[in-house]
Amino acid sequence: MKHIDVKEIITSKEYVEKTVTVCGWVRTSRNSKFVAFVEVNDGTSLKNVQVVVDKGGCPDYKEPRVGTSLKVTGKVVEGRNNTCEICTEPRNIEIFGDAPTDYPLQKKGHTLEFLRTIPHLRGRTNTFNAVMRVRSVLAAAIHEYFQSNNYVYVNTPLITGSDCEGAGEMFQVTTIGYNNEYKDAESYYADDFFGKKAGLSVSGQLEGEMAATAMGKIYTFGPSFRAENSNTPKHLAEFWHIEPEVAFAELDDVIEIAESMVKYVIGKLLEKCPDEIAFFDAHFEKGLKARLEELISHEFGRVTYTEAIELLKKSGEDFVYPVEWGCDLQTEHERYLSEKVFKKAVFVTDYPKEIKSFYMKQNADGKTVAAVDLLVPGVGEIIGGSEREADYDKLVAAMKERDMNLDLYADYLDLRKYGTVPHGGFGLGFERLIMYTTGMANIRDVILFPRTVGSIR
Repeated sequence: MKHIDVKEIITSKEYVEKTVTVCGWVRTSRNSKFVAFVEVNDGTSLKNVQVVVDKGGCPDYKEPRVGTSLKVTGKVVEGRNNTCEICTEPRNIEIFGDAPTDYPLQKKGHTLEFLRTIPHLRGRTNTFNAVMRVRSVLAAAIHEYFQSNNYVYVNTPLITGSDCEGAGEMFQVTTIGYNNEYKDAESYYADDFFGKKAGLSVSGQLEGEMAATAMGKIYTFGPSFRAENSNTPKHLAEFWHIEPEVAFAELDDVIEIAESMVKYVIGKLLEKCPDEIAFFDAHFEKGLKARLEELISHEFGRVTYTEAIELLKKSGEDFVYPVEWGCDLQTEHERYLSEKVFKKAVFVTDYPKEIKSFYMKQNADGKTVAAVDLLVPGVGEIIGGSEREADYDKLVAAMKERDMNLDLYADYLDLRKYGTVPHGGFGLGFERLIMYTTGMANIRDVILFPRTVGSIR
């Protein structure tokens, strides 16, 4: 049916004194003797449009309950505070779907924990309306950044026969399911759909490298799956992943791309979502807007892992996790470096090879790899990347040290045989970027339907 988006009504003056039709859900409703006020939202804007109902010709006007869906036709007029509202009569209001008195969002002030129990409805609240709009704008900005810089968007497989991280925390994909008729795993998998063990991808990086060594610069943007038994506010079993891979790129190039991309997408968000950022600033993190503006106004810092360990050891801080060379940096360490030492975003490079993945380029010192993490104030790590190992023999040696099955990575190893090149990339967890830019504290609240341990609703 023909109708105008609520966003257009409240942001444009072109409809003033014109008759329009809007559709949406009732957010609030107030009734008096001669006039009624109904605020309607259709999801296109954080703000509602107010409908002023002249009840003069209809004494039997029935006030629509919160949650009711309807269509309203009326004249747009300028209201208070430079806003626009719609004036109409009861006969010009058509109800599509009533909301009974047990509608879960009748009252305001529901906790985020409660709203997680109604994922099918929480998008109608201001909080999740704003979250999903930010998510949409950030996704578009990511595509804009890479497309405008000559990257090719590729779709890597979600079902894979190899584990990118070498961690083994994958969901198994099978058509057989539970069965005790097989004597061993080999015969079980031989009978399965693919004839071998398969799982959901933890990352598109390995396939992305294959694409980059053909097309130069590529990026992926899709779901990844991690079967980690973790219930922290920062972990999901299904999340979205941005992974650029660039041929003829060394570690310094990877760092430059990461900084450029982060500044671009956050700049776009500040430009396109001022109402949403103001909402999160007021209700979830005081000073959010200033923090984001501060982040993109400075060059990011840079420090090696070894230098970072020395800074942490000399800090005098009583960290929960002790700091020694060779340890994996924890969130408390990452936040101390970005918030107390550098007071801005900082890249940490050249980690010990034992705590990083097999595919990272081995440095000349024999102890570290050309890895990089981007740490930001308030969160810690949001990007992890590296220059990839381009030397066939060194890569094979690193895989053998980890007892990896080289047969599963034959195609990946072939890239080092046929025209190998220096190349690198990074991974950015999309939901963690949304958390950082909204101040939302739990990753379950920045995705429409969160998948976590014990939860598949």
